[in-house]
Amino acid sequence: MRYALMAFASLIIALPAVATNVEEVIPGEVPDYTPWQGDIWRAPTVVLFENGPLLNSPGTGAGGADESQVLNLTLGMSIYGFGHQVLNGNVIADDFTVPDGEMWDISMITTFAYQTGGGPGASTITAVLMQVWDGVPGVSNVVWGDLATNQLVASSFSNVYRVLEDTSGDSQRAIMANQNVPSPDLLLAAGTYYVAWTTDGTLTSGPWANPIAETDGDAITGNGLQSLAGGPYDPALDSGTLTQQGFPFIIEGDLVGGTPTVEASWGGIKATFSE
Repeated sequence: MRYALMAFASLIIALPAVATNVEEVIPGEVPDYTPWQGDIWRAPTVVLFENGPLLNSPGTGAGGADESQVLNLTLGMSIYGFGHQVLNGNVIADDFTVPDGEMWDISMITTFAYQTGGGPGASTITAVLMQVWDGVPGVSNVVWGDLATNQLVASSFSNVYRVLEDTSGDSQRAIMANQNVPSPDLLLAAGTYYVAWTTDGTLTSGPWANPIAETDGDAITGNGLQSLAGGPYDPALDSGTLTQQGFPFIIEGDLVGGTPTVEASWGGIKATFSE
């Protein structure tokens, strides 16, 4: 696997990830309540696009962190995260739209992932490989990127844990914010695109892509896709509700000829925004 050099110390990939498509709810799993002790990601305040929300239970996590709760009691949802492991050829994707009349010069795409048992002091994520397609991946055209070049420049705790409704405070699934600087440059004209990405890490569990946190009661959080072992991109479905899930990500950069005006809600406000 060909990787470009990363701009931080945790470059070496120590252990392969386990091949699997989802991490489902584990009956009887004993929670851990160890608060995070390392660096915490600082969310941007103005963005070109955000796909979320990342969390649905602010301040209820270990050490006062936030939580992305799987609504296993309220709605019967069953998935902690979706597999998108580099070494197994698993990829996830979700869409975004550049509005008519705009052109985006993208400087960073932040994705999110966790490895069960990671922490409590440093991220275990070591690589993010990504592409941008001009339609549904696999049946459209790649307009940027590949699944061989590591775009990751920094990875740190998002201050959000992935938990169940009835295991609030569990700290075993600390979600990492993975900041990726596109190389070569990524300039996109108006249109609808899909960003597809795959992630590597040093632990044997995952990396897993946490879905958008459910907030409106219908168990559908988006129109995310998943490709397993290089296969077709199929809807990413929660196994408990069979509803399609989306994946949180953030796009930062410059609006060519203007200034981005989308106020991000990933930071202190923590307000619910459209999926």
